[in-house]
Amino acid sequence: MKLLVITGLSGAGKSQALKAAEDMGYYCVDNLPPALFPKFIEMVEEAQMPLVALALDIRSGLFFKELDVAIDTLNREVGDVTVVYLEADSHVLIKRFKELRRPHPLSSTLERGIEEEKKRMQPLRERADHIIDTSHLTNYNLKLRLKSILRQEQGTLGLSVISFGFKHGILEEADLVFDMRFLPNPFYVPALKPFSGMSEKTADYVLERPEAQAFLDWVEGYIVKFGDCYVKEGKDMLTIGIGCTGGYHRSVAVAEALTKRFNDAGYSVVAGHRDLGRGHA
Repeated sequence: MKLLVITGLSGAGKSQALKAAEDMGYYCVDNLPPALFPKFIEMVEEAQMPLVALALDIRSGLFFKELDVAIDTLNREVGDVTVVYLEADSHVLIKRFKELRRPHPLSSTLERGIEEEKKRMQPLRERADHIIDTSHLTNYNLKLRLKSILRQEQGTLGLSVISFGFKHGILEEADLVFDMRFLPNPFYVPALKPFSGMSEKTADYVLERPEAQAFLDWVEGYIVKFGDCYVKEGKDMLTIGIGCTGGYHRSVAVAEALTKRFNDAGYSVVAGHRDLGRGHA
């Protein structure tokens, strides 16, 4: 059984992460008291559930002091436990609480509650396998990041390749950003304008260019040559942003082509298209 523990700060996106895990086939439980962990693990093992996710946070109240010990117990009994910790900048968390008109679970003052929660959660943050800052992540991109974590193989580099449009803002979570605006734009070809880079004819138009193939060769070579160096330095996941003007034609085609190359090379990789839904306008 693989057990995913999703935890972190209130308002950082644990509910969305749990929904993403559910979409990926995990049996999900929100805010189970740590004292009930042993019985829960016994139940899901008897039911032979291969993928299980637990969302845990400060709402556990008096049970929260048992959480660190409970996770040690999970590691002994399950073996394959991944702890993902979600956080965000304080001003982002305050904005989210105000938008939802929710009080903080620790204090009537948002600023004080957030700072107190950070202190209490620090031991758990230090032992997390992955820390995700959701300050600039959409729910869609949080799902991509989580999916990449869950798919990556132990000891190898996990990759996310995400297309975007510069006119909608740069991809904040990207580790590497590449600009595809050096390629001819299908937007100005009437027969191709309505069709995204996901369509075969648009992709062919973009990728048949020698410079497009040279770019794909270069990026693939970069990852093959330096990917293990990232892992040795403790970065086992890399997000590659592929941008064009609107994020509809060129960047989408190139991101899909890169994803195929990385898959063929044996990497754990997921593709996403941040602005594809905005259309070609």
